[in-house]
Amino acid sequence: MTPRRLLLGAFAAAPLLFGSGAVAAGTAYTPAAFAVAQKAGKPILVHITAPWCTTCAAQKPILARLEAEPRFKDLQVFDVDFDSRRDVVKRFGATMQSTLIPYRGETEVGRSAGETKPEAISALLDKAI
Repeated sequence: MTPRRLLLGAFAAAPLLFGSGAVAAGTAYTPAAFAVAQKAGKPILVHITAPWCTTCAAQKPILARLEAEPRFKDLQVFDVDFDSRRDVVKRFGATMQSTLIPYRGETEVGRSAGETKPEAISALLDKAI
């Protein structure tokens, strides 16, 4: 099963290409959808991203490969557009694009900004599962 990727921002209706090669349609973010994932105890990743951000572009294939791994099969990813969703960026306390925030249910379990090393991103995501 391909991990669910929930989009926040201007590109909510655009499909995303996952590392498995499957195309999945994004689901628009709502506070309710995030709350449901948290209440269900899901592993969650919030990725603050921007289309012009080269660091974000470097993170995306790493995240796609990790999301395709069986250990991250339940990971729910919320992409937050840094430019168009300033309200959500502020809600998560992010100050820059390329921020990765993993949650285990309702608990934030780590945070990283600007990270592009696959092993460091993997270790960060491990905190959510």
